[in-house]
Amino acid sequence: MSCIIKTINLSRQFKSGHETVDALKDVNIEIQEGTLTMLRGRSGSGKTTLINLLGALDKPTKGYIYFGGEEITQLPEAKRDLLRRNKMGFVFQSIALMPLMSAYENVEFALRIAGYGKNRMKARVEECLSIVNLAGRMHHRPQELSGGEQQRVAIARAIAHRPKVIFADEPTAELDTGMGRQVIRLLKNLTGREGLTVVLTTHDPELLELADCVYTLEDGMITE
Repeated sequence: MSCIIKTINLSRQFKSGHETVDALKDVNIEIQEGTLTMLRGRSGSGKTTLINLLGALDKPTKGYIYFGGEEITQLPEAKRDLLRRNKMGFVFQSIALMPLMSAYENVEFALRIAGYGKNRMKARVEECLSIVNLAGRMHHRPQELSGGEQQRVAIARAIAHRPKVIFADEPTAELDTGMGRQVIRLLKNLTGREGLTVVLTTHDPELLELADCVYTLEDGMITE
């Protein structure tokens, strides 16, 4: 395995009135390609801040992030947009599907944004929905699906353009324990089937056994 993401002394500060708050302090981690890495910690520990930085959704106050060997913290915004569009996929706690679109249309829309070839689009959408076991529900809208099914559509949408890394921020927070475990197992299987690297945040200790690597955050620092 090779290292696909590496951070060096990564720090993020925020202003709160007249005070400066250290959301992250000198974080050094390495994420290996083709693995499921979990960032664990209580609310306010810094795990969401960290995943936003790794996914080029935010910039650090200091320190460096390497993605595939390239230092990305100094990239201009246009190149950061391209990096996210072509090599990253995102799954959010709120799921964030388009409510008036079917499962098929939600995944297809993501491919349109990524500039995917029209002649290959239909086959790829159907493939991704089959991967998440929703081939029979592809024409249903989000409100016609269960919470677990909606999150699986979100995963299908995130993998559709064949990214290198999937970032998932508390993807099981709105699901019961059994359904949450199914979602994490699906993400774990994708590291083998699709060759993906998955980085996710969680506060659920019962899910940690499914990870290849776990980093624990407390007060913005890696503790183990």
